Amino acid sequence: MNSSLTRRLAGTATNSIRTAKLHTPLRAISISAKQQQQQQQQQQSHLQSNQIQHDQPSTTHFGFKTVPEEVKESLVRNVFSSVASNYDVMNDAMSLGIHRLWKDHFMRTMAPTPGAKLLDVAGGTGDIAHRFLNYQDNINHDSTSSVHMVDINPDMLREGERRFADSKWKQEGRVDFTVGNAEHLDFIEDNSFDAYSIAFGIRNCTHPDRVVREAFRVLKPGGRFMCLEFSRVSNPLLAAAYDLHSFYVIPKLGELIANDRNSYEYLVESIRKFPAQDDFAQIIREAGFTTIGSGYENLTFGTVAIHSGFKF
Repeated sequence: MNSSLTRRLAGTATNSIRTAKLHTPLRAISISAKQQQQQQQQQQSHLQSNQIQHDQPSTTHFGFKTVPEEVKESLVRNVFSSVASNYDVMNDAMSLGIHRLWKDHFMRTMAPTPGAKLLDVAGGTGDIAHRFLNYQDNINHDSTSSVHMVDINPDMLREGERRFADSKWKQEGRVDFTVGNAEHLDFIEDNSFDAYSIAFGIRNCTHPDRVVREAFRVLKPGGRFMCLEFSRVSNPLLAAAYDLHSFYVIPKLGELIANDRNSYEYLVESIRKFPAQDDFAQIIREAGFTTIGSGYENLTFGTVAIHSGFKF
């Protein structure tokens, strides 16, 4: 091969090497920049998605409707303000008076000791508080026990205050009343009550688990949590009859007696949205309470249940 051809080939090879050295890094830089841009876009999209999810309000149920959590409290307050003046009459009509027997059995099951302090939450018109003080007077012959009634609805609480206005218990300072939220009993100190009751009220709360945790906090060691609430009927035939009564008879009674069909439709729907017996018993245990056996007792075929837990 002559020297001229050799020089030309060597020059071509040198240029190729130089070109490779120049273009390969540029190509790598170009790919890296593109990947970085894609990663930034993905991160931005992820952040936007998280922001959208964060901005969307948490929801809960109001009967069979789905509503933002922050509005449920006011919706429930409106329901009970509407029914407050007819609440006791409607309870008799809806249950054919059986609710009185349920509450009597509830108090016998509680069997409070002399001198006990009861926190009655969602105390409403005072059915449980009245039975508690009667039990202490007539069974324990005790005049030192007391009850603190709490209800989120001032109209319901006023009905309770009227009931006790001329009573010896009010005169003796053994009953008092506070408007308050069962989920946030900030005005009550830890370990300050011997017993806690909530009857036909916890299903209306936005977070029943928070209610139970607050109950655990305010009870003394050895204190007892008790809840009376509508529940699930397991027998299919009885359940069908119960549904018929619930969804057709009760709203009609609400329309005729209280001139308020919608509120009683909600109250019936709220029963169906409340956890079944075993599920609620587990919520009570998860809050720290110790339960005996299943943790509940069914009444009237499971129409209602008494739930109980001890703080040990």
